[in-house]
Amino acid sequence: MIIIPAIDLRNGRCVRLAQGRRDRTTVYDADPLQTAERFVNSGARWLHIVDLDRAFGDRESVNRQVVREIVTRLPVPVQFGGGLRALTDVGEMIDAGVARVVIGTIAVEDPATMIEMVERFGEQVCVGVDARAGQVMTRGWEQSATVSAVALAQAVAAAGIKRIVYTDIARDGMLTGLNVAQTCEVARASGLQVTASGGVASREDIKQLISAGEPLVDSVIIGKAFYEEKFTLEEALSVVNDYE
Repeated sequence: MIIIPAIDLRNGRCVRLAQGRRDRTTVYDADPLQTAERFVNSGARWLHIVDLDRAFGDRESVNRQVVREIVTRLPVPVQFGGGLRALTDVGEMIDAGVARVVIGTIAVEDPATMIEMVERFGEQVCVGVDARAGQVMTRGWEQSATVSAVALAQAVAAAGIKRIVYTDIARDGMLTGLNVAQTCEVARASGLQVTASGGVASREDIKQLISAGEPLVDSVIIGKAFYEEKFTLEEALSVVNDYE
């Protein structure tokens, strides 16, 4: 199980949202690079970075420059998402050194473009399946799509996607625990590698995810629990080590 710290960016600052709502934003650090460095120094093998401004449609944000600096300065791979809705967007960030991009809205609204992305960039493209009550949400989690999380996961698998990031929006940023059952269901139904996301509050949540025994669920993104000092990255990694 890989522990992936999350860095969500708004206006160049490190923040967290509650349930993906832009009106429920908490600023944690004005310097995302220092935040990223702390995670790497604590043992992070990956970083997950989201450009919330682009996800909400603001194309004037400085966030992507911040991501470029993190990619350039730090020695771990970066998984990046937020507002990647065109082939040029994806190409720009991969050229900047991002190891993996996460697309979401485009997978629902323009599957043909998603397929073109996969043909060009292969496994560097994964899909964020973001759901509330099992139904997919798009455009910064503000619009409901007429497709279930399971159906979307199966569709993107058929299109050549190899990995998804599954987020239960109702739990994201709420410290209420992962939706382990739904995460595993999506993995089994699609046959894809899955990164779990949304709601980790304690080391017990990590234990429950590992104990579920679903080999396709191989990583978990943790954000607010680290920022609120519920536990440290070192403590999370020790949980994983206990199961190995």
